[in-house]
Amino acid sequence: MSLMRRWSIVLLLLPAALAHAQTPASGSELLFREVRVLDTARGVLGPSTDVLVRGNRIAAIGDGVQPSASARVIEGRGRTLMPGLIDVHWHSTFTALPQADLLAPDASPEKLTAIVAAESQRTLLRGFTSVRDAGGPIFELKAAIDAGKVQGPRIWPSGAFISQTAGHGDMRQPHERSRRFFGKPSMAEEMGATFIADGRDEVLTAVRENLRMGASQIKLMAGGGTSSAYDPIDVTQYTFDELRAAVEAAEDWGTYVMVHAYTARAVRRAIEAGVKCIEHGQLLDEETLALMAERGVWLSTQTLRPSTEALDPLRREKRKPVIEGQARTIALAKRAGVRMAWGTDFLFEPALNTEQNAFILLLREWFTPAEILRMVTRDNADLLALSGLRSPYEGRLGVVEEGALADLLLVDGDPLQDLDVIADPARNFAVIVKDGRIVKDAD
Repeated sequence: MSLMRRWSIVLLLLPAALAHAQTPASGSELLFREVRVLDTARGVLGPSTDVLVRGNRIAAIGDGVQPSASARVIEGRGRTLMPGLIDVHWHSTFTALPQADLLAPDASPEKLTAIVAAESQRTLLRGFTSVRDAGGPIFELKAAIDAGKVQGPRIWPSGAFISQTAGHGDMRQPHERSRRFFGKPSMAEEMGATFIADGRDEVLTAVRENLRMGASQIKLMAGGGTSSAYDPIDVTQYTFDELRAAVEAAEDWGTYVMVHAYTARAVRRAIEAGVKCIEHGQLLDEETLALMAERGVWLSTQTLRPSTEALDPLRREKRKPVIEGQARTIALAKRAGVRMAWGTDFLFEPALNTEQNAFILLLREWFTPAEILRMVTRDNADLLALSGLRSPYEGRLGVVEEGALADLLLVDGDPLQDLDVIADPARNFAVIVKDGRIVKDAD
């Protein structure tokens, strides 16, 4: 039995003990009394008010809201009630495991699955109630979370990366030869991490296979990367016809394509092919950013820290131009009016996950606290909504409004005045609610 098949079975049979108790049950009520609601559109805190949650929706906001006799009441005492955080470039599997553990010949699916499930729970407890998974084996974990077997955020899954041969998603080890010429899929392909697809026909099949499995959007590699062995940063990947094939297949399902790319050449080709979201983009020029703003193409950016001596020397060298271009590109994108979203893109460094919230603070170089809070809630939710009918969850996110989904954080402090409070969720997030259910109550 393949590693991926065994891993899938383990995930779907995870014991209920891995899931924390979640209350209230669907249909019950939860009242936040005397809270100040964060208006993510205007960047202000409202006056003290009450917020009633019924089932998985915000049912009413206002003074004197009357809950049912059985409602759970949480005393806000003037604290901030804000939407759950959203990370739109998260890798649920790859962020939980070092690469060596993931690719080890004797890797145990049972052990790997337990690690990924535990990290999913920690992600939610950091206040991230939704993530867009930007590529990797994800469908079984998402199913386990949605079924209540595992605690974790809502997941918008992309499925396996789609990459050309020698592209950023070509994860083959040196001894692994081409599937097309030698007939054997690589280990990364077997485990559902990637599709190596060349030519229009293979790209169409790869996209449709991900959609068949439940992808809410499609992730292609359109340029070189820093964490891959074969492709320099400057390389443009996939021809226009291949990119266009992916876009057509996604659009036929009512959704969109996101691409990994840094350079203006790669991004322009992707835009012309109809791609709706660019991941990274730290080497873009003013003309390309203006084109993105004109076409309504999203820039999903990440705030990268400088390389350290602990990084592999090859990766340090490949990261140099990306790090150098980051500050300039984000400033230019903001000035051009490009729609921007935020995510972390942590890979194979589990210790880094504890800094997921702290990485939001790095945006202060370019944005005000109000702009940052809007980006990691309302704006990121708007990007998730691009999935249209392929979205796995119905309802509005990123806001505290009547009718919106009840993904909420009760925060000790005012993040508009002191953004640092969101960087310490263990201390400052008193209550975390996902889908109307309390997943943390430290009040």
